[in-house]
Amino acid sequence: MPGHLPDATGFALTATPAGSAAEQPGTACFATAGPTTAVTLRAGDWLWTGFLVSPAGSTPLPGVATDGPTTVLLAGELYNQDELVRAVGDPKLADAGDAWLLLACLRRYGPHAFRLVNGRFAALAADGGVLVAATDHCGGVPLYLAVGAASVSVATEAKALPTMADGPHGQAVTGLRPLRGTGAVHQVPAGGGVVVEAAAGRPRTRLLRTWTPPLHRRHLPEEEALREVREALDRAVRSRLRTGPAPTAVLSGGIDSSAVAALTASACPGLRTVSMGTDLRDEFREARLVADHLARAHPGPAATGGHTEIRIDTADLLAELPWTIWASECTDPDVVEYLLPLAALYRRLPADRPLRILTGYGADIPLGGMHRDADRLAALDDAVAHDMETFDGLNEMSPVLSGAAGHWTTHPYWDRDLLERLLTLEAGLKRRHGRDKWVLREAVADLLPAETVRRPKLGVHEGSGTTSSFTLLLREHGVPDERIGAAKGAVVRRLYDRLVAGGAHPDEIDLGQETKAALHRPDAPGIEGGTRGT
Repeated sequence: MPGHLPDATGFALTATPAGSAAEQPGTACFATAGPTTAVTLRAGDWLWTGFLVSPAGSTPLPGVATDGPTTVLLAGELYNQDELVRAVGDPKLADAGDAWLLLACLRRYGPHAFRLVNGRFAALAADGGVLVAATDHCGGVPLYLAVGAASVSVATEAKALPTMADGPHGQAVTGLRPLRGTGAVHQVPAGGGVVVEAAAGRPRTRLLRTWTPPLHRRHLPEEEALREVREALDRAVRSRLRTGPAPTAVLSGGIDSSAVAALTASACPGLRTVSMGTDLRDEFREARLVADHLARAHPGPAATGGHTEIRIDTADLLAELPWTIWASECTDPDVVEYLLPLAALYRRLPADRPLRILTGYGADIPLGGMHRDADRLAALDDAVAHDMETFDGLNEMSPVLSGAAGHWTTHPYWDRDLLERLLTLEAGLKRRHGRDKWVLREAVADLLPAETVRRPKLGVHEGSGTTSSFTLLLREHGVPDERIGAAKGAVVRRLYDRLVAGGAHPDEIDLGQETKAALHRPDAPGIEGGTRGT
């Protein structure tokens, strides 16, 4: 990648077998900001038509590599380039760009090349008459697909697919989840790809699994476990750094984000950190403690670039709810609440300076950090396994959350290699000596203030007051406390139907009116005044 952001950050394309009547691109709706390039491209035995989204100043066909019968489109980036260069045996590819490197891997290994790749990406590839649409191991860049009678449409945002606007039609695809409100649009599973062949002009599909969460566990001596976690986290952070402006790290002052910030500061001069709070709650003191510590630890030429605190009033935070759902395309109210403060934060960062942002998001899942009530190691490990079985399709890691503001996020804890190492550690290394996430805390203890290392884990919402803001909205509409959870789900689904399936823009949404409409549906949770309950 020539710049500090990926060449391409999104796409919506329709592939038609060459010689068939091609579908001409109309318009596509992306939440991802950036120049949109119309594309008509011969790719193997297919004709691709549609749109690419890229950061400003990218190449004419961003993220596209073509060599004879093989064409690759990559939205996102790869993190194990050195391994892939060795696999294909061509050192010149080290500087050729991620799309070209992926193309070389596909030429050598076919669709199974995606089993080699560690990255944050969605890709579309054509090799002769075979088409492959694939996403990374954690679905970090969501990917959606619709198969018609003689074409295949693929997009990184469901709202950008032509079938979302035209209504439900098309074929069911075995192994893929249909999206809410449509039988035609499906989400490609994390660690998966769809292989399409044009058989007698009619697309024929099969699912290709490229990664699954490991279930085995390893018992390591303490020192070995600490060394492995430290080294793997450091590699994950360094693989996400690029030439160009210094990156930004989201910093809450908790162990997860603080460890990422500390390792980034060690590797990259000029790191900037940013924290967000609301009028109800903030973690500014805890984050400032870490930021000041890093500034002292890296003086002179390696100095950090400063720390910023952003406070958002509760009403303003809640107003970001439509933007959060529009970007994440998520219907799970708990996940939407997790993402709400992040979406609000990204939209308040400088819009004229696209940022590469590293976060500590996601560490709780492989380390069991959310399960403080699991009183036995077996229960903790069961919780970790369950979370890994159910994360797919929730779009927690979607880059569109920051992409809607023109930025690019990446999450080192969900680096494929680090994730596998964390998951396979036995539960006694995750909760040890009465401390949650013990192995991570001890692995980075020398990089951070002792108070940060010892700081108890907070709930996902506790640092920003997100839950409180959503709850207050529903109480204003008369929802009793025992129905708050169900009411949140009804509101989120209503907004999803308007924004993703219905094509509305967040600025068109009146949150009060939409909340009222969601709560007064026949299947909505009961509120004071007598709507039907579930």
